[in-house]
Amino acid sequence: MSATFVLVHGAFANSFSFAPLQAELALLGHRSAAVDLPGHGFEATYPAAYQAPQDPEGLATTPGSIKGVTLADNAARVIEVLERAKQHGPVILVGHSRGGATLTAVGNARPDLVDRIVYVSAWAPVDLDVGAYYAEPEMATVDAGALAGALAADPAALGLLRSNFRTADPAVLAGFKEAFFADGTDDEFFTFLNTFQPDENLDAGTSADRAQAETWGTIPRSYVRLSEDTSIPPAMQDRMIREGDALTPDNPYDVHTLESSHLRWLVHPGPAAELLAGLAVSADRA
Repeated sequence: MSATFVLVHGAFANSFSFAPLQAELALLGHRSAAVDLPGHGFEATYPAAYQAPQDPEGLATTPGSIKGVTLADNAARVIEVLERAKQHGPVILVGHSRGGATLTAVGNARPDLVDRIVYVSAWAPVDLDVGAYYAEPEMATVDAGALAGALAADPAALGLLRSNFRTADPAVLAGFKEAFFADGTDDEFFTFLNTFQPDENLDAGTSADRAQAETWGTIPRSYVRLSEDTSIPPAMQDRMIREGDALTPDNPYDVHTLESSHLRWLVHPGPAAELLAGLAVSADRA
């Protein structure tokens, strides 16, 4: 039986992000299922204060449905999908950006459900918690100040991360574009930005959620580097690869590189689809 791709989005994103990639995969003859993590997609909160004309005070205080959602909740949602997909053959689990933390949690819990795990410029924590990597030298080139300018609420008070992706502040928008999609057109950038949701959960995992050699480490794995990514720079992507390989040297990453920013590969998904299709052939033969 042919493999099914299960796709896991990153922070502030949702299953909608994968529509172009899924179309390309389908045209290459492959099944795929894009997952909305809890509090994402049609489960997301879009406060009235987020609509124009915006109400900053209301945006800072309106509760959000994602409050209290944990990494364990994310993993449980993906495991539900994997259990269904596995009935139809091999499963390739693909995660992007912060979605990588969910992939690792799933791999720790249910390696039996995954035939290959694929990180696309994604967090694959081994030595540190995800949040701690942001203080490491490999992240020194990331303009955290520009991104923080979009923060629309106090995370501690609201119990979630809320960003204003509909801001008209040119400095914040320029920071977003540089971080996520510097190699895209302005129209492509704004189109993608408008697929983001304002809220994200706070829990990115603890030491217990780092990769475990006896479970996660048994799964064949690939890492797809994005060479032009400035939000998770190639130096940090390479660190993720090195840490995983050091944990299980007998089962190293299969490494590939796409010439892409953090988001371009999703907007122009042809090369990524071809790459993933090649991995599916390997899974089908296993």
